[in-house]
Amino acid sequence: MKVSKIEQEFIEKVTESQGIVHKISRIYCKDEENRKDLLQEILIQLWKSYPTFRGESKFSTWMYRVGLNVAIQYFRKDKRQIKKTELSTELQNLPELKKEDTLENEIYMLHRAISKLNDIEKAIVMLYLEEKTNEEIAEIIGITQNYVRVKMNRIKLKLKKILNP
Repeated sequence: MKVSKIEQEFIEKVTESQGIVHKISRIYCKDEENRKDLLQEILIQLWKSYPTFRGESKFSTWMYRVGLNVAIQYFRKDKRQIKKTELSTELQNLPELKKEDTLENEIYMLHRAISKLNDIEKAIVMLYLEEKTNEEIAEIIGITQNYVRVKMNRIKLKLKKILNP
């Protein structure tokens, strides 16, 4: 099967930044089956939206925005039936990232605490842990930088309460 130039460009960009979709699916899904479904849904929406990507922001920023929106909508719609769309073979076989030492107790506890946050808070924390600036987080989430700072302070307090009841 011959791949068009736009498909090849898309596949290269997604492969370069594949960690983004893996992180989003891991933070929003606990079990493997849901994680795979969400990962596929994000990739489908990225592909459908790719023609609208104008390059006004970095590809990774746009990818975060689309991925987070899909993840949030995916769980808000009570697991509605999602239309099936076939992915190219290259995207279907996107390799799983190697798990780093996530079994350490502190990391495990942090992940558990983050899973108790609401969807927007999870997104902000994930981007914060990715060392995104407040400006980048604001652009990706679609809120002001000031609101990012306010939300991050509230999230930190919430996480402290969860971790140290």
